[in-house]
Amino acid sequence: METREILQKVKSGEITLEEAEQFFRREPFQEMGYAKLDMHREVRSGFPEVIFCSGKADEHLLQIFGKLYEENGEVFGTRASREQYELLKNVYPQVQYDSISHIIKVEKPGKKLQGLIAVCTAGTADIPVAEEAAQTAEYFGSYVERVFDVGVSGIHRLLSRLEVIQKANCIVAVAGMEGALASVLGGLVDKPVIAVPTSVGYGASFRGLSALLTMINSCANGVATVNIDNGYGAGYLATQINRMAKG
Repeated sequence: METREILQKVKSGEITLEEAEQFFRREPFQEMGYAKLDMHREVRSGFPEVIFCSGKADEHLLQIFGKLYEENGEVFGTRASREQYELLKNVYPQVQYDSISHIIKVEKPGKKLQGLIAVCTAGTADIPVAEEAAQTAEYFGSYVERVFDVGVSGIHRLLSRLEVIQKANCIVAVAGMEGALASVLGGLVDKPVIAVPTSVGYGASFRGLSALLTMINSCANGVATVNIDNGYGAGYLATQINRMAKG
């Protein structure tokens, strides 16, 4: 629970003052030997800790997932494999897995999505990274409009969706190859554009380095770039901007 939620529960009589005190007396992290779970991250930043699943031992993943679910009533993980999903599903049947974005999660029901973020891709091969961004933003409470396959090789496709893109509080531009989409969008909107280079492309794309260099050298104003394939980072930052816009 975040601070405001605890205070509201005290005010409404759902929990006692003593119960609220117990929460604030907890250690800011939970020591697990192999991990230190940041239990107060949502209190500080407004966002709970998320699990990066890739490379984690099965036992560690199970215990971390369980602790975060117990604490928050929901949990979100990125870069999860199907094997990890099957492992977690045996213990948490309600867990959801998306094989495109490799996101695994349990969400609280009835979540209200607010504001508007446009997540755009240059091509369909960029969708896995874009879905990581979109689903991250949705998990954190943002409404997302997906605008896929609108790359510069057919600019009319992008222009046909320009109205909804221009209404967004923030735009996420996901592109591999030469990564030109972010610059084009930056010249068409008056909102921040978060550029996400992907590792999609042929040899001289250098697994996303070419797109990364294009994006960080963009001559369009209002474009900021995250790391190669970092859909999660883009979705998180887009949500921060969206929250400020609707606030």
